[in-house]
Amino acid sequence: MTDMRLTLDQVEELALEALVSAGASRKQAVPVARSTRLAERDGIRSHGLMYIPVYAEHLRCGKVLGAAIPTVSHPRPGAIRVDAAYGFAHAAIDGGWPVFDAAVREQGVAAMAVSRSYNCGVLGHHAERLAEAGLVGLCFTNAPASMAPTGGTKAVIGTNPFALAVPDGSGGARLVIDQSASAIAKSEIILRARKGEAIEPGWALDADGNPTEDAEAALAGSMRPVGGQKGFGLGLTVEIFAAALSGGNLGMEASPFSGPKGGPPGTGQFFIGFDPGAFSGDGFGTAMAQLAEAITDQEGARLPGARRAANRAQTLREGVVVDAALMDRIKTA
Repeated sequence: MTDMRLTLDQVEELALEALVSAGASRKQAVPVARSTRLAERDGIRSHGLMYIPVYAEHLRCGKVLGAAIPTVSHPRPGAIRVDAAYGFAHAAIDGGWPVFDAAVREQGVAAMAVSRSYNCGVLGHHAERLAEAGLVGLCFTNAPASMAPTGGTKAVIGTNPFALAVPDGSGGARLVIDQSASAIAKSEIILRARKGEAIEPGWALDADGNPTEDAEAALAGSMRPVGGQKGFGLGLTVEIFAAALSGGNLGMEASPFSGPKGGPPGTGQFFIGFDPGAFSGDGFGTAMAQLAEAITDQEGARLPGARRAANRAQTLREGVVVDAALMDRIKTA
């Protein structure tokens, strides 16, 4: 098999077929396939088609329940709870989204907690979804423990990203901040390990707590927090929202997002939406335009999310190149 160039429609269809073949219902598979499309569109390959064989493996071994039916409850005006029932996070998020969106608009601010969940793909896309609806989105998701506290050697929390997206007033996002608490996303180390490549200094520690540039040793050890103890504090903040507050498993309790060992990870997500009109009216858009301009007017500076936007334009022109080895793994997943 040779490398292939696919359109985004073909990427989404390939992902959908593989997920359904592995045992996912269409209600579970469709939002994951859409998420895969968006990841490839934005050049975030580590969360795109590369993950489909992992998803398929987890469907077959029961780490993700392909027939799960999320349940949504609305215990208070500004609080929405979604039980993912050990299915994909994407389907659970979609299930609660209409109630969440309506609550934000009614109250000015509302939050949605998702429990008994799984990897939610690119977190920034969920924040961007809120921004595209004219809302400010702040999102958290926790992950299986892979990061030790500063000075320690035993992993306590995951890479635990947060994302913030701000509307541009025209149906898009002015900026999207999407970053993990670790120096690098764990998926990047997994990708390096698969290719037999070294990782960068400062990314990870081995099982004995020593700095390592060996990807396999890093996966057996722990990730390093970005900015030392400040990064660990950021990851701990995410853990509090996405796990403790949502009712999901702590990272220490969750099975890995890679490999067949363990049952469903049962991690969580937490989303907060704000209607800027409820707080500062038109002043928010004016302030954000001024803030953005102060960044983009500087030569060489760019807004968070600008690189993804550039990747989108290129992908729409050129499509997505899928190497033969990955295509073979997807076809046989």
